[in-house]
Amino acid sequence: MQRKICVVGLGYVGLPLAVAFGKKGKIIGFDINASRIEALRSGKDLTNETSEQELKAADIEFTCDPQMIGGSDFIIVAVPTPVNEAKIPDLAAVKSASSLVGKFMKRGSIVVYESTVYPGVTEDVCVPILEKESGMKCGRDFKIGYSPERINPGDKEHSLEKIIKIVSGMDKETLDCVSTVYGSIIAAGVYPVKTIKTAEAAKVIENIQRDLNIALMNELAIIFEKIGICTRDVIDAACTKWNFHRYHPGLVGGHCIGVDPFYMTYLALQVGIHPKVILAGRDTNDGMSKFVAEMVLKELNKAGHVLKNTTVLIMGLTFKENVPDKRNSRAFDVVRYLREFSINVIGCDPLLPEEIVKGETEEVINLPFEKIKSYDCVLLINAHAPFKSITLEQLKSKMHKFPILIDLKSAYSKEEALQKGFIYKTL
Repeated sequence: MQRKICVVGLGYVGLPLAVAFGKKGKIIGFDINASRIEALRSGKDLTNETSEQELKAADIEFTCDPQMIGGSDFIIVAVPTPVNEAKIPDLAAVKSASSLVGKFMKRGSIVVYESTVYPGVTEDVCVPILEKESGMKCGRDFKIGYSPERINPGDKEHSLEKIIKIVSGMDKETLDCVSTVYGSIIAAGVYPVKTIKTAEAAKVIENIQRDLNIALMNELAIIFEKIGICTRDVIDAACTKWNFHRYHPGLVGGHCIGVDPFYMTYLALQVGIHPKVILAGRDTNDGMSKFVAEMVLKELNKAGHVLKNTTVLIMGLTFKENVPDKRNSRAFDVVRYLREFSINVIGCDPLLPEEIVKGETEEVINLPFEKIKSYDCVLLINAHAPFKSITLEQLKSKMHKFPILIDLKSAYSKEEALQKGFIYKTL
């Protein structure tokens, strides 16, 4: 039986999924954001995850009319799952999507969730909402599954089709169907697991592991900075052993790695476990914004700059390089710390609009490099692809004496920077 597919939520996760299915046949792409739907209909994806050509090649009916959900019998929910200010899971979007799906889905449907959640959310939170809104019974009138998203925003090499897809279902019949549907678009294949909770847990620990590994490198970078060792040189040397895994220090933001650990810590506390290691990693990574700001202050002071008269250029304001998303970007925390010392901060991020860009904690003027007149220090946070065309000579031409380059990504050659007269630092 050919399933009629509807993808609910057309962001970083949902849109690539919809495009992949749309290449196989007509599907419905639903989002509550009318401007998002309008842009997609005109062939524009503002997240840059899919091209205009890919959108044209996919047979997708984009809509913000929830009644269209009822025309499908395989409904995939891919909506954000952030945390609130208290670092507690915010399930508002997934609850709202469940309510909407429940109101319009038809009998015999399979509802599959992709959103990152702690184990138990699909069955204990979403199912009751689906049942209440639909008046139907799960297992009798409709089925559920879970297949966690594994999208890596900005990564064109590891695209959806090339990443093995974990799939799960409430029973064998559902699992077989979910496996078949996803198997039709995932060249790397699917990996069935026995329970929905197993699939939920697998997803959340993927990001916890990465968060903790980066936290380890960040802590080491702080130690090495104190004793005058280059962290990247240490990592390069350590990587000569086959079982050493390469991770680099840096700011951890965005809506996945810096958020998902709190889903597991929330669950752990609910069952009486204090997740010391996970929370320690989060604490270390959250502290890196202040450490980076202090690197800037230290170098400005050493060079004899009067802080309140200095200007710092921040290259890259988004949470990650080559991704036009500023949600939970730690760059704005760095801005806040610098402004405590009356430092003037200018942003340069070609992936964001030329305007005053607002983050969660601060706002900063964002200008193209050619419009920026002068600055005393460059802090490169993200090595966006367009920055490759900006040479060290160009950077230095707009700087006063004792030019400072703090290159968190080692995008520029340290040796070349020093030869050209820069004070150069990296993590």
